[in-house]
Amino acid sequence: MTVSDELKKPGHPGPGSLKIAPSLLSADFGRLDEAIDAVKDEADWLHIDVMDAHFVPNLTIGPPVVASIRPYSDLFFDCHLMMTNPGEYLKEFARAGADGCTVHVEVGDTKWLLDEIKALGMRAGLAANPDTPFEALEPHLDDVDLVLCMTVFPGFGGQEFIGEVMNKVIKVSAALASRGSTIDIEVDGGISVDTAHVATAAGANVLVAGSAVFGEGSARARQAIELLRSAAC
Repeated sequence: MTVSDELKKPGHPGPGSLKIAPSLLSADFGRLDEAIDAVKDEADWLHIDVMDAHFVPNLTIGPPVVASIRPYSDLFFDCHLMMTNPGEYLKEFARAGADGCTVHVEVGDTKWLLDEIKALGMRAGLAANPDTPFEALEPHLDDVDLVLCMTVFPGFGGQEFIGEVMNKVIKVSAALASRGSTIDIEVDGGISVDTAHVATAAGANVLVAGSAVFGEGSARARQAIELLRSAAC
């Protein structure tokens, strides 16, 4: 079954539809199974932040952890590779069960990375930091399945939403519309019931939320997702 077929299954909304993607970065790493179980019936995707302590000043999880949590859910695993050398690990993420990998335009080798992600059977995403202009993304819009506009500087959860990034989201949305494209536009960082509609009004349809979902523990995660979904509409 291809990734495209997988996205047609119930529980895997197609491109352009609203998706809530809880970020495991804010979950209890010692109880990831419980965190996944708490959101699996309400979330659309599961966002997995991969940090290498080089591209960003933090170190998180890698392919072995992705492989270990894969049996706990059939949710779409949206792996965000905040890494200086993501190309060296793409095969490992594919083997581990990643459904999509997003790399940063800032690391370079963009065309090769996107082609390699697709060749491995995953959806290809391209991310940009808050201070990276739309013009860095624009040449690659025909080669991606997802564009991620970071609404905080990556590295740590719980940061404040940078509203100025919505200007970039608007430009991405307009450029995709001019191409007749309905690929996903994702935002990550500071997403809450107060900022969700700001993001969707600008054109984003995938909302990554960490603290807003897991901030009060796994027991309240499902309700938190419901509130986010309502706020985004």
